[in-house]
Amino acid sequence: MDNDVFWNTVPAFAVSGFSGSGKTTLIEQLVPQLVAKGLNVAILKHDLHDVQVDHPGKDSDRLYQAGADVVLQGAEECFVRRHGREPLSLQQSLQALVTYYDLVLVEGFKEAPLAKIWLLAEGEGGPPKDGQNVLAVLSRDAPRLPQALALLESWLPECWCRVPVYGCVLIGGKSTRMGRPKHLLEHQGRTWLEHTLDSVSQVVDKVVIGGRGEVPSHLSHYTRLADISDVPGPLAGMVAAMRWAPQSSWLMCACDMPQLSVDALRWLLQTREPGVWATMPDLLGDGHVEPLLAHYDPRARPLFEALLSRQCYSPSRLASQPKINTATPPAHLLGAWRNVNSEAELATFQKVIEKSP
Repeated sequence: MDNDVFWNTVPAFAVSGFSGSGKTTLIEQLVPQLVAKGLNVAILKHDLHDVQVDHPGKDSDRLYQAGADVVLQGAEECFVRRHGREPLSLQQSLQALVTYYDLVLVEGFKEAPLAKIWLLAEGEGGPPKDGQNVLAVLSRDAPRLPQALALLESWLPECWCRVPVYGCVLIGGKSTRMGRPKHLLEHQGRTWLEHTLDSVSQVVDKVVIGGRGEVPSHLSHYTRLADISDVPGPLAGMVAAMRWAPQSSWLMCACDMPQLSVDALRWLLQTREPGVWATMPDLLGDGHVEPLLAHYDPRARPLFEALLSRQCYSPSRLASQPKINTATPPAHLLGAWRNVNSEAELATFQKVIEKSP
């Protein structure tokens, strides 16, 4: 991802101002309001002085002073203290943080190309000329919290939805029940693979094909991604796609849903909002989700990697995660999620299509 795209899509917002302007006070007020909305919030603060985070003489401080980086892990919190041998740039720090956080509030960094508010100190007339991308200037004369919160509530959803969306069409399953590759089945003169690729292409920035299945020569211009080795099922293709473009969000689409519609894909994309890391629809409202026609935010990738580390290969296991949206699609769109796995189901599908207007 190039720099312009990064700064345009990273959900990091700066609270800037000179010393004494009230930056820390405002951030302290903002955090509980944002956390109450279900957001994971991190704070990135720039301090020109040595950072003091531990008590001299404690075991953890003694180990740190001996030269080790220290990780303390408790039941409800984790603390990392590392030496600054290779100081991270602001961009590097943000890239690491937004893998796990919905919003990073940055204190200071007035020269950074981040959206920001500028807090006026006593007697100050306006922001400095080198302050970039200042969206609002807040004086001490009016309550700052409601103004800042309203600005964030408007800015963050727009930023969240600027993340590029890629589509991955999954092929190459064993098709044991069907007895032949499902993505090469035809309807109205086109393979199911062609129908899926065409539908997904209308709503995303780029489409790739995931899996080892055969692809007709006239579709060879599509990027092919090999499955992760030694991983069974569709998870191998899903994680391969997420690793290939980790800062993009993904529409994952199985190739055995011949009624897939552009409207259904648009509905999935409309569910994107801050704090939602994936939409895996619960079609019947009974707790059983469909992970193979679903949308995944970049923050979903660590959840998938955790599944792999536990040798759990069912993506639907993520449905219990608090950041996963399991909304039920509107009734008129439900047919898009109907998969066809056997000759009997194929015959039924063909009868339904013949009767439809």
